Amino acid sequence: MMKELKIRDRFNVELPADNSTINQSRQVFDACFSFVTPKIPSKPLLIHASSETADLLGLTNEDVNSESFVNVFSGKELLDGSKPYAMCYGGHQFGHWAGQLGDGRAINLAEVEHNNKIWALQLKGAGRTPYSRTADGLAVLRSSIREHLCSEAMFHLGVPTTRSLSLILSGDQVMRDMMYDGNAAYEKGAIVCRVAPSFIRFGNFEIFASREDLKSLKALTDFTIRHFHPKIKSEGKQKYIDLFQTVAKKTMEMVVHWQRVGFVHGVMNTDNLSILGLTIDYGPYGWLEGYDHNWTPNTTDRQNRRYRYGFQSRVALWNLVRLANALYPLVEETDPFENVLDQVQTWFFQAYLKMMHDKLGLAKVSAENRGMVLALEAVLQKSETDMTIFFRRLADFSKDTDVKDGDKFLDVVRDAFYQPQEITGEILDEWRSWFVSYQQLLLSEERDDTARAEAMNVSNPKYVLRNYMAQLAIDAADNGDYSIVDELYALLKNPYSTQPEMEKWFVKRPEWARHKVGCSMLSCSS
Repeated sequence: MMKELKIRDRFNVELPADNSTINQSRQVFDACFSFVTPKIPSKPLLIHASSETADLLGLTNEDVNSESFVNVFSGKELLDGSKPYAMCYGGHQFGHWAGQLGDGRAINLAEVEHNNKIWALQLKGAGRTPYSRTADGLAVLRSSIREHLCSEAMFHLGVPTTRSLSLILSGDQVMRDMMYDGNAAYEKGAIVCRVAPSFIRFGNFEIFASREDLKSLKALTDFTIRHFHPKIKSEGKQKYIDLFQTVAKKTMEMVVHWQRVGFVHGVMNTDNLSILGLTIDYGPYGWLEGYDHNWTPNTTDRQNRRYRYGFQSRVALWNLVRLANALYPLVEETDPFENVLDQVQTWFFQAYLKMMHDKLGLAKVSAENRGMVLALEAVLQKSETDMTIFFRRLADFSKDTDVKDGDKFLDVVRDAFYQPQEITGEILDEWRSWFVSYQQLLLSEERDDTARAEAMNVSNPKYVLRNYMAQLAIDAADNGDYSIVDELYALLKNPYSTQPEMEKWFVKRPEWARHKVGCSMLSCSS
């Protein structure tokens, strides 16, 4: 028997509810959410649970291994006193207003309190809601494995993120057209329990502004400030500007972390951006293998590459403009929002430069080094070069290395090149030029090689959840083998540590994964 969780619901208590309880796809007006009950799975089975996330809720290993845990976090049973609900929100998708979207695949079980912190529990894949449109509200095992592992991996990388408590098979089959190519097939259904202080998104505000529902907009905005940004003490219109400034800064901080570890969200629609600056909605995300500013993992985005790696900061700013437009009716002035956007854009450039200094082990941040950073980003893309391996190996570079003759100076990072035979001629000259500049900077600082390496290894992970790794876990799980899920979860809890027994995961993407579905490109189908 799982211990009783302390329910402290606020969202579904303090904000306006949908007057209708009919659970069918429809437009919902004058409401922040709709009450809804999860679909009962036929035969839930726990595949994996995060003991650390369970601890946030006050749950022990004994609780996690109980039948009631599986039943509650699969949607089979409700927590006593809970009133599950789905949120109403809109959003801009791929740059276009999509109208009402909402939690079409997610159901919020409750908010629970432990150690004076309140956590929202949300089931993804637990059935239809009024916001499901033509979908079934379910999720499949492959996407659920990716979400569960990546949520926890990102946390341990130090990236602001929602968490994942559990991954549970539903026992039901779900029909999906994985690549939207007309080849639909049945897949195993699964449910993930996501955990965060809140799942409020930019789109929650956009929907009310678009409908000129200022009463609900104000109620939601005041609620957000009161519970999630209590440091804002200003009154009147200023508090809404202060909220926007706080959200803008947190959003851009999140993107700096994405760029640092080579993470590409894949679908940065405004309904997928958290008002808390947390990475949310792990759909067609991906990790850079070869360092490429133009890479995106999302098949839907293949043509325009709107959400590519090197464009994520600009998309975040674009989305912040949409949030500013949504909050405008509460302020009725544009200048304060524009000032914040200008400030946060300047801040991002400075923060990005500082982040790159950290990755390179440079103790003294200088704007004069921006050219050296840009030169590195350019030469990294001249021949396919693994981002994670390159920066991790670079920590072993010695100040005393002879970089003026031959190509031995590249031995320290040679493992990162997919085609090392290409590093000749002009490309080799560019690498030499860059290493000469880099070496001069290192020699100008007092930090020795050992101290620099230690500092670099705090910023540069050795292990990330590469797409092929997740796919190996998915393929095994489809056959009832969950050992790779367990192994990757354990590996990614310590992404900056050496872990000699896990060295097999510190390698470039294998060639078989270059064009394999699930390893190179992914769809939004889940």
